[in-house]
Amino acid sequence: MHPECRVKWLSYDADAMDLQLNDRVAIVTGSSRGIGLAIAHALAAEGCRLTLCARTEARLRQAASEVEQTAGRAGRVLAVSADVSTEAGAVQVVTRTVETFGGVDVVVNNVSMAGGRGILDTSDAEWQEAIDQALGTTIRVTRLAVPHMQRSGGGSVIIIASIYGREAGGRMSYNAVKAAQISLGKSLAQQLAASNIRVNTVSPGSILFEGGSWWKRQQQDPDGIADFVKRELPFGRFGHPDEVANVVAFLASPKASWISGTSVVVDGCQSRSF
Repeated sequence: MHPECRVKWLSYDADAMDLQLNDRVAIVTGSSRGIGLAIAHALAAEGCRLTLCARTEARLRQAASEVEQTAGRAGRVLAVSADVSTEAGAVQVVTRTVETFGGVDVVVNNVSMAGGRGILDTSDAEWQEAIDQALGTTIRVTRLAVPHMQRSGGGSVIIIASIYGREAGGRMSYNAVKAAQISLGKSLAQQLAASNIRVNTVSPGSILFEGGSWWKRQQQDPDGIADFVKRELPFGRFGHPDEVANVVAFLASPKASWISGTSVVVDGCQSRSF
């Protein structure tokens, strides 16, 4: 395994700050690997009860087993194999969470996919898939979870966007749906403030993890990626999933009670925007 892909959340120091998340119920979509899995570990270390979901059941079961070890107690992690880009899949995830844990306090929307290239060679089907996977899943899962948060007096919704939703870079369809997620987050924050529900987006830069897009590119073109790191990443390395996860855990917590409607950039100074 490449040194930058090493799992770092195993050394997560849960005693450093009590984020007051013990027994809160969290849903993390797209949580079988990468950033989503790291977020699940961080929330489990803080005492959350968790629903993990993804489409690939075998990988999801393995992820759930790992997160339950972080939680340190049985019965803290629910794994739901579902496609949340569909209404039925989103309903399944939220319904099973409420049936198992009694409610929903935190939703982390982490699913996205974007194909195609330029305007002439990106098909309608590729555009629709990008919209359904990134924007559609966020809307569906949030819409289903909000009534449960309202009944319990509040909650936190976090959307994993990207620095490329804020400036040029990446694929055109990816930029567009990530910009839409950031805009949606601001609108939702204004709508839901009266219900004591905070909504924020987190915009990571280039994050390396085994099996992820940057990892695949690194395997295919190590020299080209080394040049990219030297040219584009001021700290001289990719970001780690746990560096995003720690920010998400804070935003999910009551410690971030006055943070809503913003997009928090986690990119090691990669982006150029203010």
